[in-house]
Amino acid sequence: MKLAQHSSAVRLIALALGSAAIVGGTASLPAAEPHHTVVSGDAVNWGAAPPSLPSGARAAALLGSPAKEGPFVLRLKFPAGFTIPPHRHSKDELVTVISGGFAIGSGEKLDRASSKPLPPASFVHLPAGMPHYAWTEIETVVQVNGVGPFDVLYIDPADDPRNK
Repeated sequence: MKLAQHSSAVRLIALALGSAAIVGGTASLPAAEPHHTVVSGDAVNWGAAPPSLPSGARAAALLGSPAKEGPFVLRLKFPAGFTIPPHRHSKDELVTVISGGFAIGSGEKLDRASSKPLPPASFVHLPAGMPHYAWTEIETVVQVNGVGPFDVLYIDPADDPRNK
């Protein structure tokens, strides 16, 4: 860039910043730059699953919290033979199968014949309000992405582990 063009560009930027300060108050810069989040596979910290899931599941929050406002990433580990009864959520659920096999069916009644376990690397988008259920035949890990606060509303309240 020639010196004259460079000087013109600098003046335009200064003018734009000055105009922003006059029109919208003082121009402010973020206090700190955002940083990315890295969680290596061997650093995943498994703990108790949320009380909204039947016992036996394990959970690891990789980002955020399903109970709080904002995006979250949650890993869930299910033992072989695990079942999540029919339920729905008020927000979209995005599920990726990490290992094992995860079967998901839609509807208000559990019907294992309606679908088969999805292999690792499979993805499922479950729209808000859609009743669905899931089960495993072998130990399985899935990743759930969503926006909190995230709820689990069982079709049959007797299936809700929080009621037991």
